[in-house]
Amino acid sequence: MALALQTIAQKTNTENGWLAWIPIANIYLMIMIGRKPVWWIILFLIPLVNIVMYVIIWMAIAEARGKPNWWGILIIVPVVNLIVPGYLAWAD
Repeated sequence: MALALQTIAQKTNTENGWLAWIPIANIYLMIMIGRKPVWWIILFLIPLVNIVMYVIIWMAIAEARGKPNWWGILIIVPVVNLIVPGYLAWAD
């Protein structure tokens, strides 16, 4: 997951892609890739809201990579959530 997120950061020209390897900092990196406000980090601290925010961020990341945003919705499907970051990172 961290390698895929770092690759996505490089392909979207987002600075500090190495933040993908740090547990809390990777949320900040995902917000920067999705080009959302930084204060959304606070929403990740609220139970149940964080699940919705996670889907919204992955939808924005999919759009930043030029893919349909419904790929972000697939992040909540248990086995598919292992494939989605890799697809967004390494598919052209």
